[in-house]
Amino acid sequence: MTVLRNLVKAAAGALVLALGTSSAFADRTKIDFWFGNSGDIAKRVQDVCQHFNDSQQDYQVVCTSQGSYPGALQNAIAAFRAKKQPTIVQVFDIGTLDLMLSGAYYPVNKLMADNGYKVDWTNYFAGIRSYYATSKGDMFSMPFNSSTALLYWNQDAFKKIGKDAAPKTWEEAADDMKALRAAGYDCPMAIDISQDEVWQLMEQFSAIQNQPVASKNNGYDGLDAELVFNKGKFAQYVTDLKKWYDDGLVKLKSKLAGEDYVTAFATGKCQMTLTSVGDHGTISRTAAPEMHWSVAELPVYADTERKNSLVGGASLWVLQGKSPTEYKAAAAFLNFVAQPEQALWWSSNTGYIPVTKTGYDFMVKNGFYDKAPYKGREIAIQSLTASEPTPVTRGLRLGGMPQIRAEVANALQAIFAGKTSVQAGLDDAASRGNAILRRFEATYKGKELP
Repeated sequence: MTVLRNLVKAAAGALVLALGTSSAFADRTKIDFWFGNSGDIAKRVQDVCQHFNDSQQDYQVVCTSQGSYPGALQNAIAAFRAKKQPTIVQVFDIGTLDLMLSGAYYPVNKLMADNGYKVDWTNYFAGIRSYYATSKGDMFSMPFNSSTALLYWNQDAFKKIGKDAAPKTWEEAADDMKALRAAGYDCPMAIDISQDEVWQLMEQFSAIQNQPVASKNNGYDGLDAELVFNKGKFAQYVTDLKKWYDDGLVKLKSKLAGEDYVTAFATGKCQMTLTSVGDHGTISRTAAPEMHWSVAELPVYADTERKNSLVGGASLWVLQGKSPTEYKAAAAFLNFVAQPEQALWWSSNTGYIPVTKTGYDFMVKNGFYDKAPYKGREIAIQSLTASEPTPVTRGLRLGGMPQIRAEVANALQAIFAGKTSVQAGLDDAASRGNAILRRFEATYKGKELP
């Protein structure tokens, strides 16, 4: 009987505790945050949400993955029309224009000011801030997970060809690839020309070369912009890549082909690759223990003055239609994720980079970049801050960019398969892409870019 009474007391105590916890959460203002990340990164986003919920007693943010960046954007738009939208949604870089023209958002600069937060928006790195800012420099969304593309290179392989540094120009890279091939390496460089990776080949290349992807300063000056990537140095770049491919110096590696380019580099099968700083952590965890590797800024052509690269990733948008209390919760959450301590945690647990100068300085002070798993990631900051953003390197303001990337990917696949010439393939992609831009322009006829 004594045991039974003790069990009853324990169960009653647990019930009281559960009710108390439930009551505590019931008293909190709850908001929804929808994001597009999946896999391991989705778990890290959930950690951020849990950290915020544990840090205070007034608000609870419920974070739900939508499976992909496009999914998060499309689902949020559909939910908004049904008046069931989340308070916060993560939107990828190329979805920025869609949100800006939707009118469905509460500008984050106004949200923070309205709720008593004094944010120094110039604290955000210019190469990141400019992508998400209006033409007047106003921040309508808050940068969150950010990355840029880098050159990954195998130091052991380069040592065998008498070099201790990565190539800074594409002319030098060509010589290095030839030397690597002569030294017995079957895959001097791996690239991926699928839709998901076009941003590294076209958009990043164009930015650091100060080459426009589209007229009207990449669309910032009007919805009537037209694609021009087929008329500049990108055509020369694709011509060179195709020649290097034909010569066996460049290999195409993708998941569809059975082995992606990141894995091919990490396993030592390929000696160079171009990919996001976000893959730095993956390569750190999966590279062969005896392999020595590093990262560098993407090469440029020898006659080029290097400019800043573009930011990839996503920003956080706050949607209209919520109560003042919910907006207080949203502002508190955005303020939390912007703290330097969170920048250190986020970069330590993902491959993403800090988005603010204070976050970067805090990480440097704490020796983040001196630790072996993270050493080299500061190169991404150097790449994003290589210059003050020009009218071309501040970003893209083009509608339908996912579809435009698909057209470029289709063209590249036809070019590398020998089904079309470089110029004809890029011209066709630009023509089909311009049709996408005209449909987008018609959808927002009469709207002006902020």
